[in-house]
Order: sequence, then C-alpha cells, then structure tokens
Amino acid sequence: MNEAYEGEGASQDRKPYYVSVQAGQILEDQAAAVYELDILATDEEVATLRELFEELSTMDEASMFHFSRTFTETDSDQSMNSACDDILNEIYRKLHECGTEETKRHIDSMRMLGG
Repeated sequence: MNEAYEGEGASQDRKPYYVSVQAGQILEDQAAAVYELDILATDEEVATLRELFEELSTMDEASMFHFSRTFTETDSDQSMNSACDDILNEIYRKLHECGTEETKRHIDSMRMLGG
C-alpha cells in the first residue's frame, strides 16, 4: 500500500501510519493501539510529526505545572493556551497534508484549519 511521493524527496515512498492525536502516537502497526487517523507519510514527515507531538507534550506538562501553582487566569495562561493551540493546529495541518482521503475529510469536518 505504498504510494510514491511526488515532491521534495520524490525518491522516497510514503508508508501507512496510524495516528492517535489524543495519545500523541504514530504507529506502524494498525493493531498496536487505538488510533483516530490514517496517514501515508515519508520518514521525514513522521519525524516532523513526532517532534510536534513532543513539543505539545512539553507544553502540556509546563501548563499543568503552571496551572497547579496559580488560582486565577493570567496573561501567561493565555499565552500557554495559545502556544498549545498553535502546535495542535500545526499537527492537524501536517496530518491533513499526509492524510488519506477519509482522514482529510475528518479533519476538514473539524474546521480546525480555517480553510
């Protein structure tokens, strides 16, 4: 089920991956865990997605620590939320780019990409 990728790095093949945004996982084995989206991606695209998931995880950890220490919403809270939203939007943008037709339709239905 490999599809040739025509663009930068055209010699590379796209391979199927199964993604759980909620868990921050990109799986090669469809049966390994619960997933939400199917993508066809190059190794570089998967590496980019893994970096974005790591960034999101780091931001989530920082915000949990921050929120546990403050009782009222501050400007820094809003900044953290905005940064998390930006990373999440970038993840969905990349997933849409690599997604199967069904994945693209699902992301479009979420209206996250503003398009």
